[in-house]
Amino acid sequence: MKKVAVILSGCGVYDGAEIHESVLSLLAIEQSGASWHCFAPDVEQHHVINHRAGEESTETRNVLDEAARIARGNIQPLTALNPADFDALLLPGGFGVAKNLSDFAVNGANMAVHDQVLEACTAFAKADKPAGYVCISPILIPSVYGPGAKGTIGTDPDTAAAFNAMGGEHIDCPVDDFVLDQSRRVLSTPAYMLATSVSEAASGINKLVKKLVELA
Repeated sequence: MKKVAVILSGCGVYDGAEIHESVLSLLAIEQSGASWHCFAPDVEQHHVINHRAGEESTETRNVLDEAARIARGNIQPLTALNPADFDALLLPGGFGVAKNLSDFAVNGANMAVHDQVLEACTAFAKADKPAGYVCISPILIPSVYGPGAKGTIGTDPDTAAAFNAMGGEHIDCPVDDFVLDQSRRVLSTPAYMLATSVSEAASGINKLVKKLVELA
């Protein structure tokens, strides 16, 4: 059975991993006949958002502990991820990607990727193992794969401009499809960058994961 490493960025669209995208990704991996294995950096979140009020909270939370909620406790710290043990990589979206896995939310095109995240993602790239990036997570692609890497965050002009400014080649993509950079074996899909329902998010994620597992 093929094994897919999944990097989560917390729990909750505004300050962590997008829960629908994460669960849809895990389901799609299983339905494609592969197994999923979750990881997250053992670091403090950038901040905590009360998702009902839409306001910042004064509390602090740990990215790994929060991500464990999605993985039902079946998760390891990102430092334990050895790419040699896996056939493919997948990163769901959510603002946690832009706040906890990188500082894109603060610094835009001048962002830096968290050291552990960059090391893990780059290792899959160097090993020529396929990787899938969902929703906002493709913003990491230029940093991981270098100049000319193709990817999509849907059609948002500002985010696409940042993707291109970092050296990537942004490709507009509808919610029910994905972009494949064949030479780099990296896939991306817009999901909730465009989706207005769980079903719409699933339409692109399912196609991406099916192709990801095929390539693995």
